[in-house]
Formats: sequence, structure tokens, C-alpha cells
Amino acid sequence: MSEILELTRALIARKSITPDDAGCQALLAERLARAGFRCERLRHGEVDNLWATHGEGAPVLAFLGHTDVVPSGPEDTWASPPFAPSVRDGRLYGRGAADMKGGVAAMTLALEAFVAAYPRHPGTVALLLTSDEEGPTNLDGVRRVAEHFRATGQRIDWCVVGEPSSKEKLGDLIRIGRRGSLSGTLTVRGVQGHVAYPDKALNPIHAFAPALAELAAMRWDDGNEAFPPTTFQVSNLASGTGANNVIPGVLEARFNFRYGTASSADGLRARVEDTLRRHGLDYALDWDLSGEPFLTRDGVLRRAAVEVLRERCGVEPELSTGGGTSDGRFIAPLGAEVVELGPVNASIHKVDEHVALDELERLPGLYLALAERLLR
Repeated sequence: MSEILELTRALIARKSITPDDAGCQALLAERLARAGFRCERLRHGEVDNLWATHGEGAPVLAFLGHTDVVPSGPEDTWASPPFAPSVRDGRLYGRGAADMKGGVAAMTLALEAFVAAYPRHPGTVALLLTSDEEGPTNLDGVRRVAEHFRATGQRIDWCVVGEPSSKEKLGDLIRIGRRGSLSGTLTVRGVQGHVAYPDKALNPIHAFAPALAELAAMRWDDGNEAFPPTTFQVSNLASGTGANNVIPGVLEARFNFRYGTASSADGLRARVEDTLRRHGLDYALDWDLSGEPFLTRDGVLRRAAVEVLRERCGVEPELSTGGGTSDGRFIAPLGAEVVELGPVNASIHKVDEHVALDELERLPGLYLALAERLLR
């Protein structure tokens, strides 16, 4: 069994459903400490965070990942148990194989190899791990660590996120940014009553419907060269008592914006609230900004990543800002260049999640080559 396969299997076997790290970070910290890394555990609430560093001063190259995984769903729907890693047909199966225990194992092995080959390398190499990337709030993971770094003056110049970014084969896509995510929870207040006497009630569904139609049809921006136009989606809509003869008194709607640098969170908030006021709604609205958009423009890290993929994978990678969010959104505001480079993402969060063995075997070499190009 190869070293990368052995380590990835050991991580998958730990049932680390958010926010439980289940011992993954302890396993990795022990390895990295033997390799000469200083390991700092930054636990907040129920979340484990690991900051492992080697070297001194700038520039700082950090690899970023998460040890938590999403739930497997009914285990009897899997061809093999999700937390009992299985190899078949040239693939490693198990929850987290692609998202992202394979990437975490590869980054760890690449860092061990780098400091063994270059014990007096310039600057600092580091690994940052959290057990709160897949959670709904991300309050105590990299978001909290970034606050700690800001308070202590810890800089990061380059950050490589090991999220599964590739589409069809390893290295065919690099994420150079991500859209921001802004969510709203809207409560529209009406007056409950009997459906036979609508003059004595106020139906919040009817009141909200014209405003919703306007919001759904609104063009928020035209995007730009790096980001597509902003999207608005209602994810939940709830009202009513369950009885067909009662006009409800309250409606709750939840919605989300995914937006690039052509808009701002403040601007989107203002346009929504202006629309609600113009329609005369009695409402309350709570906002949650889970991350601002970020973009890594052409620079040292982006060029290095493209060159490594050309040389080692024989591909011209697509440069993308698509997809959801990642923990890179908390590191970019520290002034870091951030790229995301990892395995194929076709099976992530699905039943029978897997990673191709040949691509898993090549992944540590990609990360090592990137570190060498930046810090050798």
C-alpha cells in the first residue's frame, strides 16, 4: 500500500462528521511534529483547528484543508460502508475520499517531503486544518482562526486550498476566487382570520407575492470579467396553519445571493429592503453574510500553479470563480493570494464518494512541486 493511500484510508476510517474531528488532526499533528513542524491547536467551542508551521518569517505558504465531512446518509445505500475505505476498480471509496481527506493527506505528505529535502528553506510553510468547513455556520473554524491571525499579526502570503476543484481529470481547473454568499431570513406579518372573511384579515402570502415576483425578476448586476451576474434564489417559503379555512398570520422566506465583485453586500441589502418597503410590507429581516467575494489576480501563486499543472498534468487549467464557498474566503482578506487545487469533484457529498487512485498518487507531487517553485 502506498503512503498516500494508507494515510487517506486512515483518515476516512475516522468518522469525523462536522464538527467532530474524530482524531484526524491528532494523527496528522503527530506526523508533522516528527518532521520538525511546530503544531498549535486552536480549539474553539466544539471545533478543532490545527496550525502547523516549519521555518521562520516571510514569505508564508499555507496549505488549507478540513478534516470534517458531511453525513453519509443511509449506509445501506453505499456499495461499501462509508467509513470503511474500500479500493475497487482503480478507485478509493469512502466518505471524504475526495472532499477532502485525500487532499489533506496529500498536503501533509508534500510538506513532509519538502522540509526533508529543504530543511533550511526560506520563509515558512504551513498547514491549516479545521473540523468546521462543512457546517452551517463556520463560526469556530477558519473564520475564528483568521481573526486570531489578524490579532496576532500572523501573515499569509500564499494559500493553496486542497478542495476538490478538478472537473474531469486532475488539474483541469483551478479556482482563483469565489463568489460571496449573503442570506436573508424574512418574516412578513399579516393578520390571521377566516378565509370567508378576508376583509377582517391580512394574508401575508398575498402581500408578499408581488414583492417576490419583483425580486425574482430583478437583474442585480451584469457580472464582470471574473464573475458571472449575481443570482437570487429563494430556498424556503413557509406559511399557514395546515387548515384550509384559515388565513395565515405570518410568512417566512429564506433566500440567498451569490455575488461577485460587481455588487456589494450593502448594495444588495439596500435594494431588497427598498423593494419590501415600496410594497408596504410589515416585515422583519435578518441577514447573514457568510463570506465576501475574493479574486486572486495574475501573480506569483496563480502563475506557479498554472505552470505546475502544465508540466505535471499536461493540461491548460481553466481559471474559475464558480462553485459554492470555501474557507479561502476567510484567508483572502488577510492579504493572501489564494488558489484552490485538488482532485475531481464529481462524487463529493454523494453516495459512494470516491477518488481515482492514479490521481490520488499524483496529488502529493503537485503540492510538493508548487512549494518548490515558490520557496526552494
